Amino acid sequence: MAHSHLSEIYRPGFGLLTDLYELTMAAGYYHAKLHERRAIFHLFYRTAPFGGRFALAAGLPLAIDLIENFRFSADDVQYLGRLTGSDGSPLFREPFLNYLQRMKWTGSVDAVPEGEIVLPHEPLLRIEGPLLQVQLLETALLTVMNFSTLIATKAARIKAAAGDDPVLEFGLRRAQGIDGGLTASRSAYLGGCDATSNVWAGRYYGIPVKGTHAHSWVMVFPDELTAFEAYAAALPANCIFLVDTYDSLEGTRNAIRVGRALRERGHEMNGIRLDSGDLGALSIEARKLLDEAGFPDAQIVASDSLDEYAIRDLKAKGAKIGIWGIGTRLATAHDQPALGGVYKLSAVQDASGNWQSRVKASETAAKSSNPGKLAVRRYHLEDRPVASQLYDALAGPPSQTVTDAADQTHTLAGDTTELLHPVYRDGTLVHEALDLPGTRDRALKNWQLWTALDWNDFHYGLSPELLAEKEDLLKKMEVLGPEDERGQF
Repeated sequence: MAHSHLSEIYRPGFGLLTDLYELTMAAGYYHAKLHERRAIFHLFYRTAPFGGRFALAAGLPLAIDLIENFRFSADDVQYLGRLTGSDGSPLFREPFLNYLQRMKWTGSVDAVPEGEIVLPHEPLLRIEGPLLQVQLLETALLTVMNFSTLIATKAARIKAAAGDDPVLEFGLRRAQGIDGGLTASRSAYLGGCDATSNVWAGRYYGIPVKGTHAHSWVMVFPDELTAFEAYAAALPANCIFLVDTYDSLEGTRNAIRVGRALRERGHEMNGIRLDSGDLGALSIEARKLLDEAGFPDAQIVASDSLDEYAIRDLKAKGAKIGIWGIGTRLATAHDQPALGGVYKLSAVQDASGNWQSRVKASETAAKSSNPGKLAVRRYHLEDRPVASQLYDALAGPPSQTVTDAADQTHTLAGDTTELLHPVYRDGTLVHEALDLPGTRDRALKNWQLWTALDWNDFHYGLSPELLAEKEDLLKKMEVLGPEDERGQF
């Protein structure tokens, strides 16, 4: 039997789920005796996906699972001990490896709850703890948060285009591996999809599962009518017939013939599925056939490379499609296959335990990070969001103004809420999450609310205190050279 990595994917410890440079930095921190210094990192994205204005936060339970199982086994440490540097000597020293094997998570995490809207540069996660620990979490947290948020956002866009029509996620066979398929199904349901074809996701997460038969079922039998009759005999309460194996309209007529026989036996045909051709025109003709034959409640399901753009186009053309099956373009986020989230250091304690803010400079303005212990304050008027303010919690409560990306300053008014909520405190999990259906309901409500906003009346950006802090740090970086900065840490 050929060796496969699949049985080794879901291991009890996730310490090695990282890039090598996280471990080399961790070894460097340990060697410099900086590993226990507390530091703050933020996980955020810079540009909203799919040409939109915001993203739907997702992936927090996966991030918690990673942190809960963030450890290095004896086998992990032995593997790391076998790695070598360019001269052939061990890459990692034994005291550092021993430290890894004994290490336990002791940090604190604040997060945006799943199903909330997050704007560019607003943290999805704020991670504080010993520098070595919070550095090592970077790659794993980005892996689950980036993909989950991306797929949830794509699903919300598709569900918004479909309106009240059910949306089924069919993407497992095109997903990026086993875990990609499972995570995509979970995130798609959170974002608004009504069911999945992924039975594993159904069992594990309680997502409704849907599906009937493929073209191969029809092709096994001598003709299409016989295939439909055989399926109806085996599963009379699950009959949506795939009608496009040979001729879609003739397939619809065969489905009607079997539907009449089902009705005589006390069952009802659920509908038909179109998977190729001119879906709009075919759905209109198929709807006529079904209605004239006395099957007005039989649904027409459409699949075939659909996304929010195709759904809007088909609806605009008067398509008679009642259920949408979305696969590749959802599970892979086909038009933008990565969120581009980043994980940036923003503060670190000095030898006396005082917080020192840090900022990453860049010739590209959007890539300059924000310093401090970042928090997000949302302003509401009559439950309608009117502003979102990014500020440094280390500097105390912010003033009620923001400066936006166009360098315009706006005064804020309304009730306020904090977007980031406690998840861990000093290594202890304190988070109480909604179940997945509850999170999905929150996501749908938030998406509808935020897509209806008048963006001319909505303002977001940095508090004046955070802006001044950032500008001061950037100016100091321009003035001070490497020699002047020595000893400041």
